Amino acid sequence: MGTTTERTLGILALISMIAALYLGLIYAPVESKMGIVQKIFYVHVGSAWSAFFAFFIVFVFSVAFLISKKQTHDHIANISAEVGFLFTTMVLITGPIWGRSSWNAWWSWEPRLTTTLILWFIFLGYFMIRRMDGLWEKKARLAAVFGIIGFIDVPIVFMSIRWWETKQHPIVFGSGPSQKGGGVEPEMLVALLAMLLAFTLLYFFMLYRGIVIAKLQQETNRLKEALRELA
Repeated sequence: MGTTTERTLGILALISMIAALYLGLIYAPVESKMGIVQKIFYVHVGSAWSAFFAFFIVFVFSVAFLISKKQTHDHIANISAEVGFLFTTMVLITGPIWGRSSWNAWWSWEPRLTTTLILWFIFLGYFMIRRMDGLWEKKARLAAVFGIIGFIDVPIVFMSIRWWETKQHPIVFGSGPSQKGGGVEPEMLVALLAMLLAFTLLYFFMLYRGIVIAKLQQETNRLKEALRELA
């Protein structure tokens, strides 16, 4: 059952990613000012969306663990944090590549990049807590609290370009004079939505695979303990 689900998620993620890349690289028109470099925008926004969603799952299952004390909830929060951290790293890599063409600089301490970097460091700290010496349950409780607090930065990242004046990061969804750079062409919007779907499926595939691996590791540890007791 698990293998079938994992395979199905993997196939769906692969097909949707290929379709999204086609739509972004070939179907969507080339942006007039930034040129071909702008097409990294689809991967950049897709990875950002998945990172935010992953950290939301961390928040939900961290709260669930503090209430239930179930190890399964802790596993899901931890695995989702790992996936979210990977996607955040992608955001911090693709952002400067895109920004180099737009800003003529690899990095700018503008609100969204800065708050995203803070988010990356918050969850780096989350993993450091996981690797501390001590009892599992104590580390899990501390990590859960850290994960809940860390999620607070997600809406700050999202709203940063609306709260602080910036001409560098465009508002993708929206239009009008107050929405600096807002709005996309219909073909670009199709490509963007396809990429969001592809990254969402990729997230669920990686999460499910991580849960399966965590269960196998847990079972292996139980067998090792049983063998030690027999010895």
